[in-house]
Amino acid sequence: MTWTLSSSLDEFRDEAGAFLAAHPAENTVLLTLVDRLAKDGPHVFGDHDPAFGWWRPGPGAPVEGVYVQTLPYPPRLGRMPAEAGAELAGALHAAGREVPGVGGGKEAAVAFAAAWRELTGATAAVDLDQRLYRLDVLRPPHPVPSGHARPGRPEDREQLIAWCRAFMVEVGEPETGVTGLVDRRLADGGWHVWEDGGRPVSLAGVSPVIAGMARIGPVYTPPEERGRGYAGGVVAARSAATLALGAEEVLLYTDLANPTSNSVYQKLGYRPVTDCVVIGLH
Repeated sequence: MTWTLSSSLDEFRDEAGAFLAAHPAENTVLLTLVDRLAKDGPHVFGDHDPAFGWWRPGPGAPVEGVYVQTLPYPPRLGRMPAEAGAELAGALHAAGREVPGVGGGKEAAVAFAAAWRELTGATAAVDLDQRLYRLDVLRPPHPVPSGHARPGRPEDREQLIAWCRAFMVEVGEPETGVTGLVDRRLADGGWHVWEDGGRPVSLAGVSPVIAGMARIGPVYTPPEERGRGYAGGVVAARSAATLALGAEEVLLYTDLANPTSNSVYQKLGYRPVTDCVVIGLH
């Protein structure tokens, strides 16, 4: 059982690309990271070189675990067994890698954090407890909220930037890269807005379709507009548009601390895939 660490995107894609594509839901974040790095270069997320790794349970065995790290963000674990998560902590520690935390499937991420604590004496705290959902059969919201959905337009740009920044603050993520995200998705048709009375009141974005998978997010409604069903309406519209683009799997993450959003998305036809965590290590 062994990890191979690399700084080469091409090598990672050669060795682990088939595994990523074979499990698009569990590898959703890694697929989008790799896509961005391939399109925009190795320093699209910061000045540090990205890091990659793949795990095989034995010599000559197929890849059964993957990770990607783009500092200053923590390692993001793809599909892997818990034992591979623990072994990755040892491999990164031996390589002298900077590890501010870990994110990914709950069992593997918890195993990684426990092993890292033993190796370094670091403290671990869960920063975000999430659930990954996959769309089964899309059901329109009931009752249908007042207003209607429409694609995002260039004139929405400043509003989208402001709402995306507010979303990042709310979930405790850095606001870096928001302008680029908004512009890319405006160019690609990756935004939907819910409008009521001529006013935008909610947004939903979507990642590019990769390996048949696309991921809804961010989803944001300003606090003063909440409780009217706008988020359900805009997510349903964005989900339908994503299916029309040819996505075979439409995914989204929810914060398990927010029972309202978890209930809304299940009513729309989303079904749980796996639980995920982001753990800070200090």
